[in-house]
Amino acid sequence: MITIEDFQKLDIRIGKVLSAEKVKGADKLIKLEIDFGAEKRQVVTGMAEFFAPDYFVGKQIPVIVNLEPRTLKGIESQGMVLSVNTGEELVFLQPEKEVPLGSIIG
Repeated sequence: MITIEDFQKLDIRIGKVLSAEKVKGADKLIKLEIDFGAEKRQVVTGMAEFFAPDYFVGKQIPVIVNLEPRTLKGIESQGMVLSVNTGEELVFLQPEKEVPLGSIIG
């Protein structure tokens, strides 16, 4: 169990995917360019076995933006995309309706 204070440490924001491309030399990785309104970031996600890169473009998605950056296949990832893994499929999370970019989830 975590405390509400632990949860509040997570900075989860809504961003809009501007572009997406497969990472060369990796079967599962896709590099996303995401607009959060005040800034743009690149995030590498391991969803290529479930979704083609074009699937992401134009969608609003929740991203944890205050994780330490991580380098995957030579590309710095500046966040983590949230999704649901049912064990049989990956379900992509999106807001029910369009919201302002950078909106905070909490």
